Amino acid sequence: MKGTAVPNVFEGKPDRVQGRVAIIVSRYNESVTERLLEGALRTARANGLSDDRIDVVRVPGAWELSLAAMRAASSMSYEAVVCLGAVIRGETSHDEHINRQVSESLGRISLEHGVPIGFGLLTVNNLEQALNRAGGSVGNKGEEATLAALQMADLLASWD
Repeated sequence: MKGTAVPNVFEGKPDRVQGRVAIIVSRYNESVTERLLEGALRTARANGLSDDRIDVVRVPGAWELSLAAMRAASSMSYEAVVCLGAVIRGETSHDEHINRQVSESLGRISLEHGVPIGFGLLTVNNLEQALNRAGGSVGNKGEEATLAALQMADLLASWD
């Protein structure tokens, strides 16, 4: 396909988002989630969002991300919502239940309200893996989730 013209290509540009963004962050595993938040804020600012257009919402844990995301998305006050959390596997299967429910809920909320939700929920086996994904050797998933949400917000706005 190299050199072949492709008509009608739509692609979101993160620096064109004009509205507000909510970043919802879990306080549980704070040593990890604060690093995700730093990455998310850095990415939002680098793409032209001033602090007065970014709302940070802190929730107790990953389980609560969905309810806060639903409230943010249904308010129609935000062009995008970013959810950040870290669920680290323990000795039981508790983590699997949280991860499954939060993942499914965030997807459903995004579809029902037409608001992009950046998925920055780490689901890892140990703290080392979490830190590697929160600014370590694997990058910062807070940055990635924010960039994806901003790209989708602009893409959806371009279809209006």
